[in-house]
Amino acid sequence: MCTVTILPIGNNDFVLTSNRDEAPDRLSLVPEFYTVKGKTLLFPKDIKGGTWIGVSENNRVVCVLNGGFKKHERKASYRKSRGIVANDFMVCETIVPTVEAYNLEDIEPFTMVIADWNSGLKFYELVWDGKYKHFVALPLESRIWSSSTLYSEGMQKERQIWFEHLEAFNAEVMLAFHSKKDENNLDYGVVMDRGFVKTTSITQVNKQGNSVGMRYESLENNKVATKTFNLPEVVNG
Repeated sequence: MCTVTILPIGNNDFVLTSNRDEAPDRLSLVPEFYTVKGKTLLFPKDIKGGTWIGVSENNRVVCVLNGGFKKHERKASYRKSRGIVANDFMVCETIVPTVEAYNLEDIEPFTMVIADWNSGLKFYELVWDGKYKHFVALPLESRIWSSSTLYSEGMQKERQIWFEHLEAFNAEVMLAFHSKKDENNLDYGVVMDRGFVKTTSITQVNKQGNSVGMRYESLENNKVATKTFNLPEVVNG
């Protein structure tokens, strides 16, 4: 996985959309509410128990892409799955000190996109390259990420151009962009299919005020599931 876009839409609101590119036989469940370490989370659960995208009652969205800045050699096993790391970052009280102190040793490289609105909307990017942690605050601007494990630098640049050429930026356009399947470019189209790995689902998180909607579409059975997370008002937001 995957392809991720994020789009600020004003008033501390945003839209984050993720295409999951995985082995077709790797199962996942539709989004549900779970209690993890006493915190309510909403996410589609991966077969390993974690997730690649989720919403937390702690006013935070976390989304994971496989790989860091460049493709890496996989080890036979790792200490902890990246999906569990995502859960840990959703349940923590404050994201910045948690990320800075978190032990990522012997965890497979990943890129993580984080939106946190505890004191105004903030976007963060965390890249773990297997050796060093790269954690930065991002400007509140639209952006696209493509997983380095699946897409070469040239492919990523071409996808960036597709994204920049969109005529409008809103939730509907983002969903259409993420849903586009080009039969002439199944190798690195936004909806891709290389046989052994393909886009298996599209998840969109849409924050509007204190309501966060999650739309999950399985491309395996073409079913759509939606959930709404109604969060308490952020007093200091």
